Amino acid sequence: MCDELTNEDVEAYFLSQGMNRRNFTKAGLGAALAMMLPISARAQDLVETNVTVKTPDGEADAYFVHPAKGRHPAVILWPDIFGMRPAFRQMGKRLAESGYAVLVVNPYYRTMKGQLVPDDAAVIDPELRKEIWPKAREQAGTLSPTTAVTDGRAFVKFLDQQPSVDTDRQIGVMGYCMTGSYAFRMAAAMPERIGAGASFHGGGLVTDKEDSPHLLVPKIDAGFLVAIAENDDERDPEAKTVLRKAFDSAGVPAEIEVYEGTLHGWCPPDSAVYNRAQAERAWQRLLALFEQNLA
Repeated sequence: MCDELTNEDVEAYFLSQGMNRRNFTKAGLGAALAMMLPISARAQDLVETNVTVKTPDGEADAYFVHPAKGRHPAVILWPDIFGMRPAFRQMGKRLAESGYAVLVVNPYYRTMKGQLVPDDAAVIDPELRKEIWPKAREQAGTLSPTTAVTDGRAFVKFLDQQPSVDTDRQIGVMGYCMTGSYAFRMAAAMPERIGAGASFHGGGLVTDKEDSPHLLVPKIDAGFLVAIAENDDERDPEAKTVLRKAFDSAGVPAEIEVYEGTLHGWCPPDSAVYNRAQAERAWQRLLALFEQNLA
């Protein structure tokens, strides 16, 4: 579904919000993101490091952030099609402030280290989106359901070796856009280790292919959150029903909701269609999911 949101869709929403790139970059990227993502009431001192994770296909660059003291449940955060960047690091940091050891990964490490989005781009506006979209599509084409699982296993192994991770507690997985399906795939492949999965405006969760994510639900032993954009639901209104039936039939607890007034991509704070109110509500549901399932 990532490619179903046209530049015209983005630009119309972007302008309707009275935003422009200059307004954000004038104050600086860090300040802009900080204003958009409130700090947790339980904020803790953190340790932040750039790390390298060995995988069957090479070495993945990632950002690892966790509370400075103690051992904590781990979370793997997969970014959307535009890859790892400051906005997702900030989201990982915010989650760590709530007491989690968070690994924000670069899914494109096989062919590209670093990031597609410039550090000084606080918003992926229509102009920037048009510039980086071909490369993003090219990079996304290097991934597959198989790489999602092989990489996921490597990330779990890395986390289980970290002193800051409580290995007696299960791991959470969260994905956005194309990586929303990765939460399904990892939870199905590692039911003994993955305790919670979350998909935010995830694409391709229900397809007619043999490897459709919804068909993996019977293999899952994790609580789930599926947050659907309103315009994604308009394009495929049956998907949510199929997902609900799959989870109910398997006896797997899941919260599946269409978030009113949202467009595909509404959660990351650097998205041109960022909907702060609904993104905050989805974030609180994520914290509730992890609180209940990563025990």
